[in-house]
Amino acid sequence: MAVDKNMPILIVDDYKTMLRIVRNLLKQLNFQNIDEATDGSMAFARMKEKQYGLVISDWNMQPMTGLDLLRQVRADDSLKATPFIMVTAESKTENVIAAKEAGVNNYIVKPFNAETLKGKIASVLGPF
Repeated sequence: MAVDKNMPILIVDDYKTMLRIVRNLLKQLNFQNIDEATDGSMAFARMKEKQYGLVISDWNMQPMTGLDLLRQVRADDSLKATPFIMVTAESKTENVIAAKEAGVNNYIVKPFNAETLKGKIASVLGPF
């Protein structure tokens, strides 16, 4: 089954520049339906209002981190199946393990390009 390019995607980062970069990369991959949140609590509130086909979240945010957001999403029956990709500047093994234990679908280390993002999305949602 092909990936739906019109599915809503939520990108979460506390840096506007990073939101813009991820949005541009997604557009290069022909995804158009992109929402943004600048922290985990805003993202969770958005997810309660709208069903997303994918969440791409930064790890290091205040006051709610990407890992906290992921744990909250996985604990919520209506949201727990949402595909979730974590973005981080740190590739520490313990971070990867913590994210996996919390139920992350995939992991991207910054910096990354459209090809890397496409590969990660494809590994979570299927080829496109």
